[in-house]
Amino acid sequence: MAHKVDIHVGKRIRQRRWLTGMTQQKLAELVGIKFQQIQKYETGANRVSASRLWDIADALDVNVAYFFEGMEDAVKEDQPKAEGFPRDVMGDKEAMDLIRSYYAIPEDQRRRLFELARVLSDVA
Repeated sequence: MAHKVDIHVGKRIRQRRWLTGMTQQKLAELVGIKFQQIQKYETGANRVSASRLWDIADALDVNVAYFFEGMEDAVKEDQPKAEGFPRDVMGDKEAMDLIRSYYAIPEDQRRRLFELARVLSDVA
């Protein structure tokens, strides 16, 4: 069984790769491994070595510490679920689609969309 830390690091690799629009194949090429290994890292099936994590961080343009952010909450089994929110918002595909789409919108329009969303959420 995979360790909770390995699962968390794998999720963070997947999230960052996905947010940047990079495929598993492209990340694997940048790191010098096969895409199947990226799949195993992302699921937590295989543990990522320190040097490989360094290479992945470089390819995804983040600090190594990025992969450990939020880990304290992720490894707690009794983590409360906020009403209406998935336990792992960043692991929710719909939420990730929304975030990527949001940042693809020009900044001036994005601000107006944000204000509209706030008004709609206050009404609901």
